[in-house]
Amino acid sequence: MKYYCETKSATDLTRKTLALVLAGGEGSRLKDLTRWRAKPAVPFGGKYRIVDFVLSNCVNSGIRKIGVLTQYKSHSLIRHIQRAWSFMRYEVGEFVELLPAQQRVDKDWYKGTADALYQNLDIMRRHTPEYVLVLGGDHIYSMDYSKMLVDHANSGADVTIGCIEVPRMEATGFGVMSVDENMRITQFAEKPANPDAMPGKPDIALASMGIYIFSTEFLYQKLIEDSDDPNSSRDFGKDIIPSIIEEWNARAFPFVDEEEKPLYWRDVGTIESFWKANLDLCSIEPELNLYDRDWPIWTYQAQMPPAKFTFDDEGRRGEAIDSMVAGGCIISGARIKRSVISSGGRVHSYSHIKDSVLLPRVEVGRNCRIQNAVIDKGTLIPAGTVIGEDPEEDAKRFYVEESSGIVLVTPDMLGQKLHTVR
Repeated sequence: MKYYCETKSATDLTRKTLALVLAGGEGSRLKDLTRWRAKPAVPFGGKYRIVDFVLSNCVNSGIRKIGVLTQYKSHSLIRHIQRAWSFMRYEVGEFVELLPAQQRVDKDWYKGTADALYQNLDIMRRHTPEYVLVLGGDHIYSMDYSKMLVDHANSGADVTIGCIEVPRMEATGFGVMSVDENMRITQFAEKPANPDAMPGKPDIALASMGIYIFSTEFLYQKLIEDSDDPNSSRDFGKDIIPSIIEEWNARAFPFVDEEEKPLYWRDVGTIESFWKANLDLCSIEPELNLYDRDWPIWTYQAQMPPAKFTFDDEGRRGEAIDSMVAGGCIISGARIKRSVISSGGRVHSYSHIKDSVLLPRVEVGRNCRIQNAVIDKGTLIPAGTVIGEDPEEDAKRFYVEESSGIVLVTPDMLGQKLHTVR
């Protein structure tokens, strides 16, 4: 695959690119984790928010003109972006700009991914980009977008779509591309029952990552046409992309390494996938490397002391094995195994936490046993609580995902009202 443009450097291309992050989705499959926040604002990996990964990819790729489109329960997301991403300097041409749904065009909120961009056409034009990079704000991965930009410019494509190789019958929940030998897209189907296979790979399908690079004038034209179509659902995957396959140059860009093997990309859209992606970070050699100094994940960092582990008595030893423990945590005479304990957590004596994800500022009382659970931010677990051992008992108090048995616990489920609702 050709990565380096003969006439334009990657730096030239990234400077002329505007990235638009679609961060207004409801994220309803994450159940109560998104009751009070948008999915991109959900804490992840001990100290980050989901949206930090796509924004870090932009900055690390050299793309520093970024708009974040928000809509659903956006206060937590907006507050985080203001705190974490205010270091960008507008006077030298870099920014992270918040674009909430404002009914700029009519009285409706964003009606779909395509409509979200259409309602901000004037803002896009004001920044005069040569290319527009459209991104989802709710996936976990590390990707250098400049390589995809160079491929788009070299190919002369009207649109380039980032894609990931997945087992063919696992692709039924994605937009799936059919491609020829030159990676030109010949067909695009949204969540097909029988996905097409890749050329030469009968068991593999190309699934859309929700990453699009458009040549700017072409994007403007298609957004206006889509808005004028009364039958459109105003969605990129359902409407715009399928409408351009036959007449325009649409290309696929596989997200693979130098050996053509698929790289790490996760849609953490369910409680199980969210839980699993967090615990993946506890592996000896995780697929997603948070320790890569050449590709840092930026976020807002509260001023917290280092994590502390106290007591060394038999049966009351503060320890964490194959786990991640963030700053500000105190593990006081408790045992943590294969778990993520997020910033500001407290786990008291004689408690055991196993295969679980505790979001920021969770406090676990004494003599608790917790396994296969996700505990939401700010939850206080009373002393003696047992979670994850008896599905029937858990279901009386908490949400238990039927397919995996993962237990979701929030403050509201324990009668701890962090939000006032009348």
